[in-house]
Formats: sequence, structure tokens, C-alpha cells
Amino acid sequence: MEDFFPFREIEPVWRRRWKDLFSCDTTRDSRKYYCLMMFPYPSGYLHVGHGRNYIIGDALARYKMMEGYNVLAPMGWDAFGLPAENAAIKNRISPAVWTGQNIAFMKKQFERWGVVYDWSREVTSCRPDYYRWTQWLFLKLYESGLAYQAEASVNWCPSCKTVLANEQVVGGECERCDSAVSQRKLRQWFFRITSYADQLLDDLETLANWPERVITMQRNWIGRSEGVEVSFRLEGDTEEALNCFTTRMDTIFGATFIVISVDHPLATMLLERGGREAEGEKFVEHVGRMRIEERERAEQTKEGFFTGCYARNPASDRRIPVFLASYVLMEYGTGVVMGVPAHDQRDFEFVAQAGLEIPVIPVILPAGASEEIMSEAWAGDGVMVNSGRFDGLPNREALRLITDHLEERGMARRKVHYRLKDWLISRQRYWGAPIPMIHCQACGVVPVPEERLPVVLPEDVGFMPRGDGKSPLAASSAFVDVECPACGGPARRDTDTMDTFVDSSWYYLRYLSPNEGRRPFDKELVDRWLPVDQYIGGIEHAILHLLYSRFIVKFLCANKLVSFNEPFGNLFTQGMITRGGVKMSKSAGNTVDPQPLIDTYGADTIRIYTLFIGPPEKDAEWNDRAVEGASRFINRVWRLYSSNQDIFTAGGENAAPANPASLDQNHRTLYRKVQQTIERVKRDILGGAFHFNTAISALMELVNEMYLFVEAAAGFATRKSESTGLFRYAYENMLLLLAPMAPHLCEEIWSRSGHERSIFSRALPEPDRAWLRDDRFTLVVQVNGKIRSRIEVSTATTCEELERIALKDERVRSSIAGREIRKVIVVPGKILNIVI
Repeated sequence: MEDFFPFREIEPVWRRRWKDLFSCDTTRDSRKYYCLMMFPYPSGYLHVGHGRNYIIGDALARYKMMEGYNVLAPMGWDAFGLPAENAAIKNRISPAVWTGQNIAFMKKQFERWGVVYDWSREVTSCRPDYYRWTQWLFLKLYESGLAYQAEASVNWCPSCKTVLANEQVVGGECERCDSAVSQRKLRQWFFRITSYADQLLDDLETLANWPERVITMQRNWIGRSEGVEVSFRLEGDTEEALNCFTTRMDTIFGATFIVISVDHPLATMLLERGGREAEGEKFVEHVGRMRIEERERAEQTKEGFFTGCYARNPASDRRIPVFLASYVLMEYGTGVVMGVPAHDQRDFEFVAQAGLEIPVIPVILPAGASEEIMSEAWAGDGVMVNSGRFDGLPNREALRLITDHLEERGMARRKVHYRLKDWLISRQRYWGAPIPMIHCQACGVVPVPEERLPVVLPEDVGFMPRGDGKSPLAASSAFVDVECPACGGPARRDTDTMDTFVDSSWYYLRYLSPNEGRRPFDKELVDRWLPVDQYIGGIEHAILHLLYSRFIVKFLCANKLVSFNEPFGNLFTQGMITRGGVKMSKSAGNTVDPQPLIDTYGADTIRIYTLFIGPPEKDAEWNDRAVEGASRFINRVWRLYSSNQDIFTAGGENAAPANPASLDQNHRTLYRKVQQTIERVKRDILGGAFHFNTAISALMELVNEMYLFVEAAAGFATRKSESTGLFRYAYENMLLLLAPMAPHLCEEIWSRSGHERSIFSRALPEPDRAWLRDDRFTLVVQVNGKIRSRIEVSTATTCEELERIALKDERVRSSIAGREIRKVIVVPGKILNIVI
């Protein structure tokens, strides 16, 4: 008898046999199930935190296969991006070589976990056969007027003389050389995602099977606000005005100053006109550094700088000063905010902290209140005061009337604003999909013709920064110098590459026809298989990746390239694995390599622990020592088989007892437990919550019950058919339920039990629903806190009767052995404890 599951010998055998387990025939779409895990960046190796995503997805795909679905479970690689380029610079190794090595290693890690995919559909975003179609997508957006160039700020390291991504700026300094980072304006490519803002927002209502927190995060990111854009005319010899977006026109008579973003187009002109250019430039640099160091802190501060200029309040005609402010960003609204200190706490604090002589004029008072010195802003409703003809009106009514009044005078217009800004997609980097545009002095910007795609990324270029803010591609004349497709004259390729979010915005479409050479995807196939039935990934992608994917699908749908307008029907975002209370990551230095654990305990143990660690939607703390508990469970399941092998090798199929009600108490208890476990596991996992942790707990209880049955059932030791038949029935149903979570163990036992076909070709069991209702329960009897017996009793049994039944039990009586009973504690429906 083997006491421990021999995983080192067994697991490699099944990994080889599962090579084609999820090979999907996409021409057969009856009961189709597209189970998709977010594809990883090939950064070197996967740690146990990554494993949560992929193990959940693999187990779910196996369950759906056993439910009879035609499962599509593909995998690929989000292979362009900053880490590979940084590795190239640091180690003098080609990003293509570094990425290829990592992909090969990570595929082996998937295999060691027992995670299986349809590798015939593998896509790799850095391969020309993939990014050709990423470039095609760019051209389609350009043709539709949704791809354009504009000036935008970038992070600039003056020492490395290169543009830095946000991730490369640590505490306001370059992570490579520790130099102070500044901001610079460069001409960049954008996708006009704002054209789809209303659709992206409104269609959130259709995503009933997405987590509510993800819906909320996307809704807040889009940030639709209905309000008024009002003009504050600048004083002096100018026709310029500062346009401010506000939702509180009822407070405009209380606007006593204006604050604008340091990035506002008129900021420099105002400083010059106010004679404060030199000091103002220092403030602009200060705010720029503040935003680089800690972008949120810049919004929370109340720092300002008087430009020396004034504007006119269009409602009161009051002369009001104009300030630059750290907390106003061009990304929100118009980059201009009217300061109403009496009714906005931030404005109130701005005036107080700056020590400015700016009046605080209340224009809304609570009913019955009188004007007095204010200690804080009043943000509630009330009655209008200090507002001319609108005094005495309820402020909500005045809001509409004031808007009408200023609109008639041409000083205001009703508008809808969005927090969402257009998607900046160009990167001044090497390792990315080249932007398929050509710049001609005669013709301007010209798209590369589709038939000339892909624009191949050359591998014979250097990776070190050039010093002028341009991509390393700009140094390759072989790449840059081309003929203009329009006029045939000399021209230059665009040397920017695309944001990796563009690569990941459409990869799920390519899986359906990964080798297609004439088009990015087979429309007929994607229309039948999408939206994705279940998408699984981290909450960190809840906004940008999901939003960009939704935008791309809506664009494709609008152009009749697909027939659906949302990519993912069901979304599950698993919680993060933490260690030491911190998210597990390489940068935090707290990752756990799964390889030593798999070598010590086996893949099934790591799978069970990962699934059992807690509710999958919540963060969970990793504990290496706690893995041993999962190992004990795996080995208990194995020993229950190995010590009773003769029962399984007898041949035949397991079958439920013909008449369970005729069985004795021990047999009925086990039969009922099997039915309850089937129902609970399928509900907890396949009901949509993916609560593998509680499903495993239910299976542990069933295994415990089987051990008790082996010990207690009269006739089991003599191998009576009634007992051994029920045991095999219970055990094999347990295997079917456990198999997707511990596949190597269950597949091996299933095979040794005489089954020729894979356990995953079998259907999941259905419960005998007549036995789900507990009109009886198992009373656990303890003596001095130690379990001595389990007795099945009616739920209607009184406490006095429970005590009488327990004291008659032979095992309880032998445990007491004539000693004095001090007291009996009864927990109704659960436990009876005898204290001796």
C-alpha cells in the first residue's frame, strides 16, 4: 500500500497525455464555451500569484468540458513592451531573444502546473504575422478619422536624453540614472476613444455578469457630467476668454477667483501680460515635478500662483484674479475652474492657505439661516442670496434660470463633458509595433497601403536612447527612408511604436483563426463564438485594457467587421496574492517561485492550495507552511484508494444503491453526504462565483465521511457488496468533482480503477435531490471535546432525547467507562459534548 501519492512519477505521464485535451473544433459551435484567461507578458517566470488566474481558468475549463461543452481555451503572449526593452539595454541582448526565451520557460511552467491550453491557437504579439493586423487596425481607425496626431506632455530624462514611461519614474527621478525628470511636449498619435464615450458608458448597463466594482470603475473613468461651459472674459486689450465647465451654475455669483492648469494654452500668455513670467515659470516647473513624483498629491494640494491678470465674472461683473493652480489638470474639463470659496471646500482652503485677500461670498443659505462668518464651505441646497434678480429662489430652480440668462447673452452654453480623454498610443521606443504612417514633405502624413503590411520591426538596430527623444528606430536609415506611397518622392517612416494596450485590445479575436493570412480574423467564426463566455484576469486591468477592448469591438461593429458590440459576456476578476501584506510582485521582492513547491509537494497540492486559499475574488495572503495542509488532503484521498484497491479493480461501473432508504444508518449518512456534496460543489463553482475554496471544503468533508464509513460500516471489512458498492459509488463521484482541481491524482486513480477513457470525458454527477433536504442530521458526539461517535438523528429530536441516544452509543459508553458525567452540552443540530 502506498501511503503517499507518487506525484513525481505520475504527473509527467498525464501532462504528456493531455497535450490535446483542449484541442477545439471551432466549426462545431453547439454548446460552445469560450473560456479565456488574460494573456501574460513574458517577463521571465510566473510566480504563485500569477498561478491563481491560470489555475482558476484551467479548472473551470475542465468543469465545463465535463458539463458537455465544446470548450475553447487558448493562450498567447502580450510580448511587446517596456520590460523587454529595458532588459535589452541592461544586458545587451535582443528583446526578441529575451522574449523568446521567456516564452519557452513560461510554457514549461504552465505545463508543470497541469494547466492545459489549445496551443495550436497560440498568438504572440511581437511576431509580424500578428502585428501586421495591429497595424491594419490602426489604418482602419485612421481612415475613420479616429487616429490623429497632437502635442502631448511626456516624461523626459535630461541625463539619459530619452522619454520615460510612467513606470520608469520613481519619486520624480529616472529609475536608471536618478536624474530629476522633467516634462516635455512631443507630437504624439492618439485614438479618438471619446467618440465612443456615450456608448461605452451606456452599454455598461448591458454587462449584467461583470463585477459591480469594475462597472463602477469604468463608469467613473469615463466620467460623464452634464453641465454648462461659461466664459470669463479676460481684462485688457484682448478678446480671449477662459472657458470653465461647471455643474453648479447656481453658485456663479459667488465666484471670486479663477484657477487654471499650468498646462493651459493661455498660461504663458497670462504670465507675460501680468509681468510675472520668470517667477511663474518656476511655479510651473515645481508643479510639473510634483505631478511626476506623485500625481495624486498634485490634485490634493492647494498651491497657487497669481498670474497678475484678471477676468470678469459674467454673472456679477466682478473683477476677479486669475491663478495657476497645482490641483487643476487639463485632463479634466477645460483646465479652468471658477473659485467659489463659500460653496466648495477645496476653494475655501485654497483662499485660507494662500493668505489671499479674496472675498468669500455666500450665495446659497439653508432655509432660515443668516449670513455670518463662515468656518467651512456650504455645499448643500438652500435659498439664493447675493445673486441679484435670483435672490429668494430655491437654488436648483435658480441654476436653470441663471444658465438661461447667461446663454441668452452668449456667455454660457449647456454641454456634456467627460473625464475620459483620447487614448495616447504612440511610444518613442523600439520594442513595439511600428506605426504604419509615412511623412512626406509634399503630401503630408500618408498611411502605408494595406498590401504593404506589415511594416516589419528591424532587428539590426541599437537599443540605447538616441538623446533627442526619438525612438531608436530613427537611427536606421534602412527603416526610415522610403518612397511616399502617394507621390513616389522621398519620405520618412514614422518612428514611434504603438502602446502594448493596442496589441491586447483585439487578441481574443485572433485565437479563432490564428493562422489566417488574408485578414485579421474570420468574421463568421468570431460572430459565432463571441462575446467571450468567460473572461478571467486581474482587477488591475479593470479600466484600461477592458475599456480599450470594448472601444475596439464597438468600432469594428460600427464598421460591420463584427456583429457584436461587447467583447466579454462574463467577467471574473480574481483577487491578488499577497505576501507580507503586499501584492506579490518582482518589484516588491516578495514573489514565490512555484517550482520548488511543485518539486516538494506536486502540482495538485499547489493547485488545491491556490484554489483553497480564500474566496477567489478577494486578496489572499500566501503561506508556504499552509501548503502542507493541501498536501495532507491529496494524500488522504490517495490512501483511501490505495488501501482499498481491490474494490476498484473488481471491474464494472459504480452505481447508486437501488433503494438508498433501505440501507442502515451509516450507509444512508454516506449516501446523503454524496448528494449534498455534488449539489454544493456544482453550485459553488459553476453557479458563477467560482468559490473553489468552499467546494474543496465540501469535498474534504466527504472524504472524512468516507473514512468514518470504512471504520464503522458493518460488513465493510468483510467486503460485503452493499458496503463496497456504496463506497466505490461515493469515492468515484468524489473523484469526478475533484478532478478539475487535482487532475493528475484523479486521472491516475480513475485509470487504475479500470476506466479506459479520461475522467474528463465523463459527465459531472447529478445529485439525488430527494436526499438534499436534511430531515435528519449527523450528531457529532464528543467526550471532553474529542470526537467519539457520529449518530444520524431526526432534526425533530429534543435535546433530552439526543442525550439519551448518545449515552446508549457503544463507542461513547466505552469512552466514558463508568466515569462521572459532570455535564452535557448540546449545540442543537450539530454537536453534543459530554464532560467527564
